[in-house]
Amino acid sequence: MKIGFIGLGIMGAPMAGHLRAAGHELFVHTRSKVPAALSDAGAVACGSAQEVAQRADIVFTMVPDTPDVEKVLFGESGVAAGLSKGKTVVDMSSISPIETKAFARRINELGCDYLDAPVSGGEVGAKAASLTIMVGGPQTAFDKVLPLFQLMGKNITLVGGNGDGQTTKVANQIIVALNIAAVGEALVFASKAGADPAKVRQALMGGFAASRILEVHGERMIKRTFNPGFRIALHQKDLNLALQGAKALGVSLPGTANVAQLMQACAAHGLQDQDHSAVVRALELLAKHDIA
Repeated sequence: MKIGFIGLGIMGAPMAGHLRAAGHELFVHTRSKVPAALSDAGAVACGSAQEVAQRADIVFTMVPDTPDVEKVLFGESGVAAGLSKGKTVVDMSSISPIETKAFARRINELGCDYLDAPVSGGEVGAKAASLTIMVGGPQTAFDKVLPLFQLMGKNITLVGGNGDGQTTKVANQIIVALNIAAVGEALVFASKAGADPAKVRQALMGGFAASRILEVHGERMIKRTFNPGFRIALHQKDLNLALQGAKALGVSLPGTANVAQLMQACAAHGLQDQDHSAVVRALELLAKHDIA
């Protein structure tokens, strides 16, 4: 298949690499230089998103935020300018569900399908092709793209119509954020009480408190490995989407608001580009105690 991929950052580059490794023709565009691994594998660099859309039948986008998606799709020399009827646009970024529905309508008006397909699993999942992919859009478009999704992820679900994939991702980010904060609070409490946080974590991994967050991010907290798999700044963006959506829906999300403030405290101390497990730093500052 002729595939386009726009956005070759920490997540996008390995995801695009899996598509190329499967033998598909790959046309790419990114703000910075195309990674050598993709160029060496035969990916074709394009001068604009419009050129990608002209040359590919299915166009993937993987960029940081809602305004970035809008610019890539509808800005000067954007994807929309290069589309022709029958093509498919797949946005795998994590953005506003409300804006996603508007983007889908504009793409549909051009005679093309639109899928919102945000992912969970971070850099590790992108490299391992084990991402969870949450999809919103029509069944026919999903069926067409599914073989490509299967090259990038393992748990792939068509949740509903356009926007529902992004809604699911926001829900995912609420759960992840609250779990990271819970693990951080538990380890700070245990450490300040005089217990060895590494052994506490080991003990908890065998009980009902066991979780993927305790396993992976708990270890990061103890070993102080805060190099970003998923940056605090990006998780802040996702929690803001949750709180904006909650306001529009008349829903209260007190736990989400609290974690958003912890992330804001981290950002205020210059930690916005560290991994989201570094939220524990805000809790340590409040406790005047580092767990390690």
